[in-house]
Amino acid sequence: MGGPFRQLDISATGLEASGIWLDAIAHNVANVNTTVPGDQEPFRASHPIFAPIAGDPGGGVRVVGMAAEQGDPALVAAPGDPRADQQGEIAMPVVDLVSEMTDMILATRSYQANLRVLQAARERYEAAMQIGRRS
Repeated sequence: MGGPFRQLDISATGLEASGIWLDAIAHNVANVNTTVPGDQEPFRASHPIFAPIAGDPGGGVRVVGMAAEQGDPALVAAPGDPRADQQGEIAMPVVDLVSEMTDMILATRSYQANLRVLQAARERYEAAMQIGRRS
């Protein structure tokens, strides 16, 4: 990335990364009550892994993968539940709703900040073009 529109390029990468982050959070929150039989792998929240764009210091960010939430799922006794295993247990999803809400605030603010940078840069470029037209 380079040239006169570098700010636009950098903030665009931030917008894209923030959008992916928000999508992941929405998916995690939507599955906060998804249960499975106790002997099966439960839903695990996923979180994007961010990295700087290679070879371009200060050139933006990209998502390089997704990491699944670690930890043991809570097993709940639910003998009457049709999803219960042989022991009458269901596995709860591995999602920390408080962390998801905190991440949602951070991702939203990141998106907003990148959008403001994009808008400000566009306004500066438009103003510079107006000056050029008057000359």
